[in-house]
Amino acid sequence: MSAHTTPAADHGHDHAHAHGHDDHAEPHGSLRGYMIGFVLSVILTAIPFWLVMSGVLGSTTATALAIMGFAVVQIVVHMIYFLHMNFRTEGGWSMLALGFTLILVVITLAGSLWVMYHLNTNMMPSVHDMRQMP
Repeated sequence: MSAHTTPAADHGHDHAHAHGHDDHAEPHGSLRGYMIGFVLSVILTAIPFWLVMSGVLGSTTATALAIMGFAVVQIVVHMIYFLHMNFRTEGGWSMLALGFTLILVVITLAGSLWVMYHLNTNMMPSVHDMRQMP
């Protein structure tokens, strides 16, 4: 061992392994994976556009529900192909964080809608109530 070498260099440790970087720990995107994600995203955008422009479903409610369904599928496609989220990355913590975030968003949205509905119902006088006012 020379005076200028470190013990790690003498034992054959490489830089990536010494810092805990493992090639199999996190999936990295490939051109094929990105192209699949891109094509799916284009298709999942084109179909709702076609549904709106052609009026195939006939009902605005059915069309809106179909668009929301395609939006959910597109979110999943983006999470898998572009964000590389699955149950194996980071020991499943990224999916746990996603689940926690979704729970908070649902609670916040549902609570906000509930409060706004009840404020509207309880605070706005009806025509019948206004006639009885002095």
